Amino acid sequence: MLVNRYMYLFSRFQRHINTNTTRITFGSCYLSSSGYVPLHKKPQAGAVGCSRNVSSKSSHPKPPDTSLFVPVSVKTDSSVDGSVGAELTQPLDKNELLKVLNRFYKRKEMQKLAADHGLDVRLFHQAFISFRKYVLEMTTLPADLHIILSDICCGAGHIDDIYPYFIHHAKQIFPMLDCMDDLRKISDLRVPANWYPEARAIQRKVIFHAGPTNSGKTYHAIQCYLAAKSGVYCGPLKLLAHEIFEKSNNAGVPCDLVTGEERTFVDLNGRASGHVACTIEMCSVSTSYEVAVIDEIQMIRDPSRGWAWTRALLGLCAEEIHVCGEPAAIDFVRELLYTTGEEVEVHTYQRLTPFSVLDNAVESLDNLRPGDCIVCFSKNDIYSISRNIEARGLQCAVIYGSLPPGTKLSQAKKFNDPDDPCKILVATDAIGMGLNLFSSKFKEGEVTTMHQDDLPVLKEILSQSVDPIEMAGLHPTAEQIEMFAYHLPDATLSNLVDIFVSLSQVDGLYFVCNIDDFKFLADMIQHIPLNLRSRYVFCTAPINKKQPFVCTSFLKFARQFSRDEPLIFAWVCRHISWPLAPPKNIKDLVHLEAVHDVLDLYLWLSYRFMDMFPDTALVREIQQELDNIIQQGVRNITRLIRATDTAITDALQPQSSRQGQTGGSRRTASNAYLTSSRNQREQGGTGELMDSSLTSRLVRDGLLTPDLLRQLQREWSKDQKQEFTNQSTHDREHHNNPNKGKRRKKKK
Repeated sequence: MLVNRYMYLFSRFQRHINTNTTRITFGSCYLSSSGYVPLHKKPQAGAVGCSRNVSSKSSHPKPPDTSLFVPVSVKTDSSVDGSVGAELTQPLDKNELLKVLNRFYKRKEMQKLAADHGLDVRLFHQAFISFRKYVLEMTTLPADLHIILSDICCGAGHIDDIYPYFIHHAKQIFPMLDCMDDLRKISDLRVPANWYPEARAIQRKVIFHAGPTNSGKTYHAIQCYLAAKSGVYCGPLKLLAHEIFEKSNNAGVPCDLVTGEERTFVDLNGRASGHVACTIEMCSVSTSYEVAVIDEIQMIRDPSRGWAWTRALLGLCAEEIHVCGEPAAIDFVRELLYTTGEEVEVHTYQRLTPFSVLDNAVESLDNLRPGDCIVCFSKNDIYSISRNIEARGLQCAVIYGSLPPGTKLSQAKKFNDPDDPCKILVATDAIGMGLNLFSSKFKEGEVTTMHQDDLPVLKEILSQSVDPIEMAGLHPTAEQIEMFAYHLPDATLSNLVDIFVSLSQVDGLYFVCNIDDFKFLADMIQHIPLNLRSRYVFCTAPINKKQPFVCTSFLKFARQFSRDEPLIFAWVCRHISWPLAPPKNIKDLVHLEAVHDVLDLYLWLSYRFMDMFPDTALVREIQQELDNIIQQGVRNITRLIRATDTAITDALQPQSSRQGQTGGSRRTASNAYLTSSRNQREQGGTGELMDSSLTSRLVRDGLLTPDLLRQLQREWSKDQKQEFTNQSTHDREHHNNPNKGKRRKKKK
């Protein structure tokens, strides 16, 4: 069964507690509390939307965010006029000219007139500074402007006569002012149902399968999918698409697989099958199907990916649309499809396997039982807890988000296998969707917390229902951005998207999805010469911007692409230093995961630019080899953690030795390590060097986590205390019998 509902519930729970672990049991399962962002969270920063009472017929567009208007340089060629203006009048006195321009700037009438043309106070000021610089620094001005300025300086003209030349200059440096109406029309997102005329041309039957996890809702939808002559399954994850792909073909229904990084055709000649399983971003809204399945519909409100569910729900050309998800989305889907004239038939399901909240917390890892799952919310917790579990003689499987899909499935199978000695699972919220983990002998699930004080909070949250869905995500398309670029050819891609979102109009059912990741990539490759469509595609690549090696690879891929040089297999191997050795510690494992993501990026781009990324088959082969290496590393993760601990201990040993030689304080190596950052600014000297060269490096490279550091401190303190006790005992014995040491030496 899937456990995504519990991720919903515990994402709220974890905001109220500060414990390390919380327990859920299906034959027991645990959740820890930190860092999970719930899918049901309403859009915050970066998501632009209107309140629900805003009408789609609103005739009052919001004012643009002029802070996004970046002035462009003005290239003026006045060589045609030469010095005609000066010949007809006289040379301009720069000091008098400056006074005239400043008087023009201070006139309230001019500011008001400029505001009617789209120049607010900010833009008016910027435009004036640019215009003043242009007038004062140009060697020769156009004849008509020169004559106007000369007349004003001589008292023969009115200062307001400058305005036409000023507003012309303002529209040159802010070209969006001249095409604001066109830009507003392009960014009008108020009726997205009309974007899909092919879907609107048919009367679709929509069936909502609503229920919690393990209620059979997706099963019933898939049965209709398999019985149809043609169908498409749209899921949130590659793992789910793979699962339906395998189920369909095993059931004798030929089915293709389409994800961002993979295309698998059952037909040996590459002809498309009647059925396809895909990730939701990859679904076609131009192909006709008899049945379509949209899984996890509640993700339509996801701040980053919600647009893909909106597009599928409004745009799929299928006679029957089977929607699966939380009951909290029923009313919203009904309201959304009311705009298309389509009704929604609802089928509700109840949970097949019950679960209960225990009255007692776990309190200690010593109380683990076979079938237990500890869910953490950081990789650091994964490493620490799995080491502590195996130190108790228990084997555990490990699953977290950055692992390759094959490794996740391998670990899940290991945990599920009743014949495998591994009986404990340690995972992040990566198991919240797309992994079937508990099809086992346990007939009822149990849930609890790690600490007793947290149980009341858990019970309260489990008694609450999921917040109702209220809005659906939208995202600007490549075509819309291209139209923006036609009007604003000098703007960067990041700036184009910013202006688009600023001007976009949406009604109360929608919001514009967060574009921060898109802008991050756009800014990264802005200096690389690419055409707009290629640049847009590169910036939609699904990469983790927190991984430096992946970001560096993305930059190199774009640079090689811009040179029109194909990224061949040998080039990729040189970049990733293939072949790669098995990991020796956690740092090595993390790097291998990043390399796997880089190969994913290559495959993703290869399906968008086939001629420039030609060696898909070879890259997929080494990615499979890398997956096997990572799987082996995860199976031995406790050994890797232990090797990491040893590396830290070895690195700290010279410091411990130096402290022993200097005498004085008996502060242990761990205490010196922990307190150096606190004291170094006051004391200076080698303490500062130690922190910058060792502490920062170990933390940055992932060799040291807070939990590991605390554990090391406890172990070192214990060892130092024992060493101190032994030394004291020896000193007392030596004091009481000073000849004892000599006799020992003599025996040698």
